[in-house]
Amino acid sequence: MSSSPPPLTAEREEFYRRIDRENLTPLWESLAQLVPPEPNSPCVPALWRYQTVRPHLLEAGRLITAQQAERRVLVMENPGLRGASSITRSLYAGLQLILPGEIAPSHRHTQSALRFVVEGSGAYTAVNGERTVMHPGDFIITPSWTFHDHGNPADAPVVWLDGLDIPMVAFFDAGFAERYSEASQPLTRPDGDALLRYGNNLLPLELEAESGATPLLAYPYAQSRAVLEGLRSHTQLHPCHGLKLQYSNPVTGGYPMPTIAAYLQLLPRGFHGKGYRSTDGTVYSVVEGRGRSQVGDQSFDWGPKDVFVVPSWCKLAHEASEDAVLFSFSDRPVQKALGIWREEALP
Repeated sequence: MSSSPPPLTAEREEFYRRIDRENLTPLWESLAQLVPPEPNSPCVPALWRYQTVRPHLLEAGRLITAQQAERRVLVMENPGLRGASSITRSLYAGLQLILPGEIAPSHRHTQSALRFVVEGSGAYTAVNGERTVMHPGDFIITPSWTFHDHGNPADAPVVWLDGLDIPMVAFFDAGFAERYSEASQPLTRPDGDALLRYGNNLLPLELEAESGATPLLAYPYAQSRAVLEGLRSHTQLHPCHGLKLQYSNPVTGGYPMPTIAAYLQLLPRGFHGKGYRSTDGTVYSVVEGRGRSQVGDQSFDWGPKDVFVVPSWCKLAHEASEDAVLFSFSDRPVQKALGIWREEALP
C-alpha cells in the first residue's frame, strides 16, 4: 500500500473541485491515513501528578458546589486531543471531588462508568438502590443506564478517578441521559448486598449469564491487594507486566463492563519490565509505591495517586524502585469483540 497519495496534476485538481460540489472525495488521496500500516494515534503519552492536580480540585470545590456542577470533575484531556474531553480516542478520565455534606444528584446515562477511589473514605456511590461506601483503592462500577448518585457524610474530602466510555458512545451517536426526580434515589437493598450475593464464589441459584456489566458494584481494594500479596511468593512474574490480574464479572468470567477492562498489577521492588505494546490505549493510576515507566520516547517518574496514559501501540516498559501497585483500564473488550486487538512484546 502506498504511503502517500499520487502526485497531483492540474487535471485531477480540477476534477476534485467538481466532485467536491457533489459531496464526493477521492479515496486515493486519503487512503494512507485511513488504512495505515500500523496504528498512528493522535494521542500522546501524558502524566498528571496528583500533587499538582489536587490544589486545583480543592479550588474547584470552593468555586462550585456538587449540586451546581452535577459532577465536580476536572477532566484529564490528552494533550493531543485538547477540547475533546478524552484521554484516549475511546475513553474519558477525570478526577471527581465530593466535599463533606455534599450530594452529587442522581442521574443515569448510556455511558458506562468506573470509579477508582484515590483519596479519602466514607463517601458513597448509590447504584440502583444500593450504596457502596468508598475506601482508597476500591474499584466501583456504574453500569450503563443505571441511576446513580454520590454523597459524602464523612468529615473529609473524597476524590476518585472516573473512567467512562463517553467518546465511544459519542462515536455511535448513542448518548442518552436522564435525571432522577430527587437528588438521592431511594435505597432498596442494604449496603454490601451485591458483594454478598456475587463476590464470594457463590451465586444466586440458576442465575443466567448476561452480556452486560458485572452484578458486583464494588471490588474492595483490601481483598484485591491481599490476592496480589498472596500470589507474589509462588507466581512467576510476567517479563512485561509483573504480577497483573484482570477484574472479572463473576457471572460470565469476562470483563466487568462490555466496553471497559480493568486491571490491578504488582511491580515488586527492583522490577525492570521488558517493552510491550498493544492496540488498547490504557490509563494507569498509581495506588502504591514509586517507579518509572518508559512510554514511547518519554520517561515518567510516578508516585502514589499519579495518573498516566499510554496511547495505542505505544511502547511501554515499567520499573519499580519500591513495591508498587498500578490500577489500569482500557477499551480492550470492544477491540476483542471486534477482532482487532493486538499485542506485542518488545526487546
